[in-house]
Amino acid sequence: MSSIVTDRGLVHYEAVGRGRPIILLHGWLESWEHWLGTMESLSRRYKTYALDFWGFGESGKQSGSFSVQDYVEMVDQFMERLGIERAPIVGHSMGGTVSLKVALDHHERVEKIAVVGSPIMGDGLALFLRLAAQRSLAKLAYRVPGAIPLGVRIFSPLLARDWKAWYQMFEQDLSQTTMESFHYSIASLRKTDLRPRLRELRIPVMGVYGVLDRIVDPAQGDVLRQSLPAAEVHMFEHSGHFPMADEPERFYQVLLNFLS
Repeated sequence: MSSIVTDRGLVHYEAVGRGRPIILLHGWLESWEHWLGTMESLSRRYKTYALDFWGFGESGKQSGSFSVQDYVEMVDQFMERLGIERAPIVGHSMGGTVSLKVALDHHERVEKIAVVGSPIMGDGLALFLRLAAQRSLAKLAYRVPGAIPLGVRIFSPLLARDWKAWYQMFEQDLSQTTMESFHYSIASLRKTDLRPRLRELRIPVMGVYGVLDRIVDPAQGDVLRQSLPAAEVHMFEHSGHFPMADEPERFYQVLLNFLS
């Protein structure tokens, strides 16, 4: 376990491999472990750094704010503290939205961006995520014992191909999530709309979306392409919200081709 101390608390990360650095950012109600297979696949060519956002995983829970913009600054501080001047960033779901915002706000930090099942605008989130952005509903769901795990377990066969393994990881990640990070992060994501600024990007951008995604509308891939015509977009026909788990070999190859 590795960590650094920032001005808003501890940031936990794991590093695997040798070579050029790459930053990996997880999604909402996730942790760095969702990237473990990807890290292993890249380890022969790259040194991968997978972070836990504040409020999730092993990172600090007391930062006081858990917005997309806060996570942008967290990534900037992380790279500064580790002496990583510039690197590709790969983000899943909320992590991809953060990645794009890092490139917009700190363009000198980012070589390339790959987003995986990421919303470009908050309207691309599934209905239950848009409801979680309402504080009263989020508080109710979070505080009713077993409500969230039970609901997710019922629908998990629709969310991931190997849903049993995924659900075990979800339970662990949820247990490490605070009410504040649960609500404020998704509320911030719900309000996000990157479309007006995407044309500012002058770096390679790739999007990977699962056609069967029921968490983020796969049409967000079209939104990315329309907002940034130079973007490379791949639609995975047999994947849901987790292409790196549903079609791992194809995902690793597409990512390696993009990075190299």
